[in-house]
Amino acid sequence: MAATSLTFSPLSTASLNPRTNRNTSRIIITASLSEKSQSLVTKSKTSVPIRKIPGDYGLPLIGPLRDRLNYFYFEGRDDFFKSRIRKHGSTVLRVNMPPGPSVAKDPRVIALLDAASFQVLFDTSLVEKRDLFTGTYMPSTDLTGGFRVLSYLDPSEPHHAPLKKLLFFLLASRRSEIIPQFRSTYGSLFENLEEELAKKGKADFGGLNDLAAFDYLAGALFGVNPAETKIGRDAPKLISKWVLFNLGPLLTLGLPPYLEDLLLHSFRLPPALVKSDYNRLVEFFRESAGPVLDEANRLGISQDEAIHNLVFAICFNTFGGLKILFPNLIKSIGRAGGILHGKLAQEIRSAVRDSGGVVTMRAIEELMPLTKSVVYEALRIEPPVAMQYGRAKHDMVIQSHDAGYEVKAGEMLFGYQPMATKDPRVFDRAEEFVPDRFVGEEGEKLLKYVMWSNGPETESPTVDNKQCAGKDFVVLIARLLVVEVFLRYDSFEIEVGSSPLGSSVKVTSLQKATF
Repeated sequence: MAATSLTFSPLSTASLNPRTNRNTSRIIITASLSEKSQSLVTKSKTSVPIRKIPGDYGLPLIGPLRDRLNYFYFEGRDDFFKSRIRKHGSTVLRVNMPPGPSVAKDPRVIALLDAASFQVLFDTSLVEKRDLFTGTYMPSTDLTGGFRVLSYLDPSEPHHAPLKKLLFFLLASRRSEIIPQFRSTYGSLFENLEEELAKKGKADFGGLNDLAAFDYLAGALFGVNPAETKIGRDAPKLISKWVLFNLGPLLTLGLPPYLEDLLLHSFRLPPALVKSDYNRLVEFFRESAGPVLDEANRLGISQDEAIHNLVFAICFNTFGGLKILFPNLIKSIGRAGGILHGKLAQEIRSAVRDSGGVVTMRAIEELMPLTKSVVYEALRIEPPVAMQYGRAKHDMVIQSHDAGYEVKAGEMLFGYQPMATKDPRVFDRAEEFVPDRFVGEEGEKLLKYVMWSNGPETESPTVDNKQCAGKDFVVLIARLLVVEVFLRYDSFEIEVGSSPLGSSVKVTSLQKATF
């Protein structure tokens, strides 16, 4: 692991050796995970057959519009990809990705829809990541103070390393606050949830989580209570509106299809309409991030660039991720039922008792294997960021499980992560939530295929890759959520609905802890 990265939960790394056959000189790109966090992709000789990439883009304008309507409305996201895999008999294929005209100039991509081919997207020696965070279009920099923030930078760009180092510094400098602040903030969430449940017969976890998530991030990372600042309790709604202006071309809100497609997917929403809301977020961080801004100055980053990057990293990446991940985690555990709830309660309470009644890093890391597995399984089955992109730097051949495919330099590669992390060639019962999937030595070997962080779970973020700087932080606080639930309750029941981002989860009953 690079010295600048921060690891909360070190894991053993499994190795997947490249396959070699000396009967052919064809160079193929194959996945390889090393113990030293080296490149995820290496060149190897193999006898795999070479196929032409199937699929087509259709006629200009008509093809992209057809694919966009199918993706959002007529088929839906998952079936959009599954139907094309069945049609072409291939998990590597050509297709148009939304939003298409007139938001994106070129919607044409090569889709990588299996665990083998997907991993080329992590190798920045083979793919460029410049301005590809949101795919075939990039939101206006007017939404980020005129700056191209870290998520849109390729590691080869000079500002990438110092900005990522700044995030590593932020996490490391506040390490001691992460657990106590979480227990305080999310303890209050569950008290409020109990009150709402008693009054209304059900309680909206998502709404309460939005407030708690921002309060937690502000308190844990900056030592600030938002309610005592000018922003008050407004941050979650300000962020949600601003995220809509960034991601509108990729979202559905439940409006009549053709009206929604016209308003959201055909034109960009004007940044001026959200400028005042965004400026309130900027001022909050300007007033709250003093020590971090001092470090930014030491790293040669201007104060304005640092602030706009903090807004994006905390509000878009982290808050946005928790807005999706935490309800999905509660949904998956809730649906799994009482047997799993009992096992988690027993494991968590025993581990905390053995640690003197205190939730500690050691207890979470060493004494809660099922809790760890449940979090990884939630991240596997519904990764918070479903799509990754990269532009081929060279002519190359990308390998799926069954074939190699020639790709030309400059072509856009796209990976739909749920197809990779639910690959039946890798995972048994791939479409099912299996709580103990990652328990034990054999289970841990599968962690290299958990890739929610823009890299395998067995790898670490560095200044030279695009893996999420807060990867281990997110995994830790997801475990803390499970811990908090089962220290308080023996079991719970939920109702699940849809949401533009993630799932809508309402708690309908809580059984308080009895042992």
